[in-house]
Amino acid sequence: MRRSFYDQDWRWVRDLNCAERRVYLGFFLRRVLCHGCQAVKRERLDWLADNPRYTKRFAFAVGRRCRSATVTDVAEEMDLDWQTVKDLDKQYMAEQLRRAGEPAPQVIGVDEISVGPRHAYRIVVSDLERKRPIWFGGQDRSEASMDEFFRWLGPEKSGQIRLAVMDMWKAFRNSTLKAGHAPRARIVYDKFHVVSHLGTAIDDVRKQEYARLSSAGRRFIKGQKYTLLSRWENLTQKGRDALDLLFNANRRLYRAYLLKERFGQLWDFQTPEAARYFFLEWQESLRWQRLGPYRKFATMVDAHWDGIVSYCEPGNKVSLGFIEGLNNKIRTLQKRAYGYQDEEYFRLKILTCMLPKL
Repeated sequence: MRRSFYDQDWRWVRDLNCAERRVYLGFFLRRVLCHGCQAVKRERLDWLADNPRYTKRFAFAVGRRCRSATVTDVAEEMDLDWQTVKDLDKQYMAEQLRRAGEPAPQVIGVDEISVGPRHAYRIVVSDLERKRPIWFGGQDRSEASMDEFFRWLGPEKSGQIRLAVMDMWKAFRNSTLKAGHAPRARIVYDKFHVVSHLGTAIDDVRKQEYARLSSAGRRFIKGQKYTLLSRWENLTQKGRDALDLLFNANRRLYRAYLLKERFGQLWDFQTPEAARYFFLEWQESLRWQRLGPYRKFATMVDAHWDGIVSYCEPGNKVSLGFIEGLNNKIRTLQKRAYGYQDEEYFRLKILTCMLPKL
């Protein structure tokens, strides 16, 4: 606490607009002499942004606009330099993360996102109970990159993880189960990724049937890719009518669609024993169907059964839709900005996209 100051300068800083008119605040900014280190230091004002030409509340107003608009649009709207908007947005997002607190997840979701051409990936880890991404990083989607997350989280917090939801990528599983990472974690494979493999199987059957038939039979199949991938209850009446016509003309696709719809019951079972009995019965029904892609899918499910059946236990029925929703949110961010050259800025955007506004 100093009763005197070294010198002072008059400063103008921009504040929030009033009735579409710019508002500037004028004040004296003082410097004081520190007798301990014999250095002259500028006083710190909590209401100033990191950029001393703007107030903190103005910086936060810029950050709120950047949640729904591009940096270029905000810069044009507020008559600011593009780099200034970006810097103020970074301060806003850093404050969001500070208020959100240090993560200590017990249920995590792991996924990869594409960040550029030539299969450039980064890993995103989310806290599925608090419904927020907590880590973005790595150099690719390898086991070594996943190891970086556990080093960042630390052994104490990693030991508290009880569930790890992921796709069937082996590197994620190996890293999670590695000694010293998450010894208490149960692996749960994301059902959306499992179902996507089943969608690929029925689409392969559709392609095989299209190649096998003559032009007369092909006309029923053409244009029905996405109706076959959709669940029956989600189809419009027009879609249902189109499938009825297709199924009357092609019994193999009819059986494939029924098997796809029936497989969805797997996620409703409450015990591993009931789920296993259902799956073996479903697998047995493929025996005489001549559906090669389905048999390949069943083999894959059987090989990853421990991570799939984990979801059937009542304590493991976490909301898996968050991961898919986060992926859609990230893709929207990428499209809106036409990609990000500054990876640190992109990281902040991802980590704060689910946090409340300030």
